[in-house]
Amino acid sequence: MFSDSDMQHLKAKLRGQLVLPADPQYDRVRQVHNAMIDKRPALIVSCAGVADVIAAVHFGRKHELVVAVRGAGHNVAGTSVCDGGLLIDLGGLKSIRVDAAARTARVEPGVTWAELAHELQVFDLAATGGFVGTTGVAGLTLGGGLGWLVRKHGLALDNLLSADVVTADGELLTASTQNNPDLFWGVRGGGGNFGIVTSFEFKVHPLGEVLAGLTLHPIERGREALRFWRGFELKAPQEVTDAALIFKPPADLPVPDVLRAGAVGLGGVFSGPLETAERVLRPLREFGPPTADTYQAMPYSAAQTMADFLWPRGRFNYWKSGYLKALSDEVIDVLLAAFVKAPSEHTVIVLEHNGHGAMERVPEDATAFGDRGWPFNLLVTSAWTGAAESEANLRWTRELWSAVQPFLSPSVYVNYLGEQSPELVRAAYGKKYERLVALKDKYDPTNFFCMNQNIRPSSGPAAVARSA
Repeated sequence: MFSDSDMQHLKAKLRGQLVLPADPQYDRVRQVHNAMIDKRPALIVSCAGVADVIAAVHFGRKHELVVAVRGAGHNVAGTSVCDGGLLIDLGGLKSIRVDAAARTARVEPGVTWAELAHELQVFDLAATGGFVGTTGVAGLTLGGGLGWLVRKHGLALDNLLSADVVTADGELLTASTQNNPDLFWGVRGGGGNFGIVTSFEFKVHPLGEVLAGLTLHPIERGREALRFWRGFELKAPQEVTDAALIFKPPADLPVPDVLRAGAVGLGGVFSGPLETAERVLRPLREFGPPTADTYQAMPYSAAQTMADFLWPRGRFNYWKSGYLKALSDEVIDVLLAAFVKAPSEHTVIVLEHNGHGAMERVPEDATAFGDRGWPFNLLVTSAWTGAAESEANLRWTRELWSAVQPFLSPSVYVNYLGEQSPELVRAAYGKKYERLVALKDKYDPTNFFCMNQNIRPSSGPAAVARSA
């Protein structure tokens, strides 16, 4: 679809690298977090700045290429890389500028939440967003931003003050409440559908040490533990953001043998005074009593990465997620019964409590984020280490998901979707979907940015014309 002279012309416009399939670094650069995703773009532009992003957009449009945009590459559905097209790689854009006096941070799209937390910690500040430190700031924020501070400070996108966006025609716009407010509404929840965000400006919050960790219970006592956690969560102050995990502790994690067959972990982060944390969390830490208790005081930057060991890069991943109508006894029983039959020891079932806090205080129509009204979210993260195990793990996950259908709400969290589906995208945005289509018609009528949980323009194609 393009000549050697086209390649030379593009390369001359770049400060970053142009990576082609014959280059020795190609296989490393095209990899993403999920080993199930094995796509081979025709060319990769590893950007060094905004000028490179603009040049790549113009090249992709001129040659009618399928274009994927990648930040940290954590997207499980594999939308951040493409076959046969152009990958615009933002992973090298890692600038972080903290204004401690104004309590803001300006962040480029290659930054992870662990990296941002590290920079903020020296100022005793923290950004809200991310349960796992290896997750990218860009992708998480554009789709929502659940994390350890969500109940106290809201979603990551609720803390976004402005964004610099390269549009489908290669124009650089600033989006904020004052500038291009319609675009600002759309990027706060609409994913990568409207452009490439090259800079995020966040409001950040005072936070030094937190009390964080898990209490661990044997799987045999999981029903009682989860029922207790449900009641605890419904009364917990907004400083508590917790999750419940059903998992098998890794072999290198020092835990009592009774937990090796499976454990239920209850806990998370208390983002308030440590003396208050000790008092508030005492019932959680005493219930059972737990077989193990990992709670301890730590900098928030350490809490941001404390769960990373459960979701390392390079495993095969297949996820299913949906908001629960309620965390009922019945759904607890279904999850525990299924878990003991899971074919992989790396699979984790997560129950999140994100509601009854700051997220729900934001007006429903203030951002493009889908549905703020469901306090409990179910996330099944099936993971395994080899392609030969795929069939069994996919089958188990789908059977479990079929079993939990009666307990799910009509809505889903777009960032947790493990596959691309027009029906699921509509479910994620609900009544906001038509407004998002109108915004797509304005900023990307040809669906140039289609490698995402796609909002299709009303008259444009489902994808661009062709790949290389």
